[in-house]
Amino acid sequence: CGCKATRSCLLCEKEQINCLSKNDFFGKYISYVYCPYCNQIFKGWNTDEVINEHALGHNNVDGLNFNGIYIMNNFLSEEEECSLMKGIDEMQWDLSQSGRRKQNFGPKVNFKKKRIKTGNFKGFPEFSKFVQYKFKSVPILKTFQSIEQCSLEYEPSRGAQIDPHIDDCWVWGERIVTVNCLSDTTLTLTKYKANGNKRYNLEFVECYKNKLMMREKSTQFEDEDNVVIRIPLQRRSLIVLFGDARYSWEHRILREDITERRVCLAYREFTPSFLLGGEEYNKSAEIFKNSKFFWNHEEAQLNESK
Repeated sequence: CGCKATRSCLLCEKEQINCLSKNDFFGKYISYVYCPYCNQIFKGWNTDEVINEHALGHNNVDGLNFNGIYIMNNFLSEEEECSLMKGIDEMQWDLSQSGRRKQNFGPKVNFKKKRIKTGNFKGFPEFSKFVQYKFKSVPILKTFQSIEQCSLEYEPSRGAQIDPHIDDCWVWGERIVTVNCLSDTTLTLTKYKANGNKRYNLEFVECYKNKLMMREKSTQFEDEDNVVIRIPLQRRSLIVLFGDARYSWEHRILREDITERRVCLAYREFTPSFLLGGEEYNKSAEIFKNSKFFWNHEEAQLNESK
């Protein structure tokens, strides 16, 4: 497997690597489920139950607003999903951590040392071009410029999951975009607790907060750390995290929420510092140029084998 440090999958857990008991951990939390049809959260853990209650008016229970989530169900058609997965599975998978496999297309970044270079990034596979084209029809993504595309595979047989994290804030911009394929799952959010530690390069958000879509920090759950937000991700759906949901909450995929093979495509944009006119643009100009290219994966693999 590809696990390192505290991360684990079913394979290395057989070799006595300890794994956190999720049931014990979340027993201490108050859980809410995000309803993608009314864009509010309701108390509960099971996402299917809360979604089914939408047709019944959530039993006359008032939901709570929760900012920073955009969901579009059926973003892909069945035919588009099939075409996309055909191309993905024709390419080589690399081992990743926590039971996942990945295919990564983007610049080479060292988040700790704050270094970035083009590396082997030459653009994206042509079979995925239509996905980025479809972003332009989504109001929240009209100005989104993909500079990283990562396919991630989750298999229940490997105990695949992803640990709680916030995507890096020095290089990756506000909108965290994911397209979900092959099966339904749930994204789980918990409040980020810094406890005096500096993580995720969050201090850089202050440098560009006046350019964010959501400039004011929400006071909801400000004094409550024992809250879990469960977000249902339907097959072929699109989700965008931004604002508070992006910067104040860690997100994860629990092992128990992977019941079938799942593949997602994660897309990232640059922070304002790396955009034209920004102080880091000299490091990103070539990356932007290469991000406009789409290449034939069959020809690329043939050339690699020669």
